[in-house]
Amino acid sequence: MGRIHLENMEFYAYHGCFKEEQVAGNRFVVNLTLETDMEKPSQTDNIDDALNYQVAYGIVRDEMASTSHLLENVAERTLNHLFKEFEQLERASIKVSKMNPPMGGVMRCVTVETSKTRQDFNNL
Repeated sequence: MGRIHLENMEFYAYHGCFKEEQVAGNRFVVNLTLETDMEKPSQTDNIDDALNYQVAYGIVRDEMASTSHLLENVAERTLNHLFKEFEQLERASIKVSKMNPPMGGVMRCVTVETSKTRQDFNNL
């Protein structure tokens, strides 16, 4: 089993409970870890045998473009989409951070982190 990390992906999106957040938007940072068997692609050197992280990035980008009130919803949707796309995905973890959230004070970010296994996904 191996891990693929997509780190510090930045997006401008419109997630939040406040109307202003859904109009003005905010900067978000996403970190993703994908666990998969890497034996076959490491031997064949063929992208068709690997979990294609360009496709994974596209999934994250697309889910970030779909507005939600809660970061928990964005994270869950993204994980489910990844498991639907990649049969070889065994476990995935995601961190979604809203930069400079409207908290009434100075705060770098607020982050939601969650993970899911293939078994969790199959039991939905």
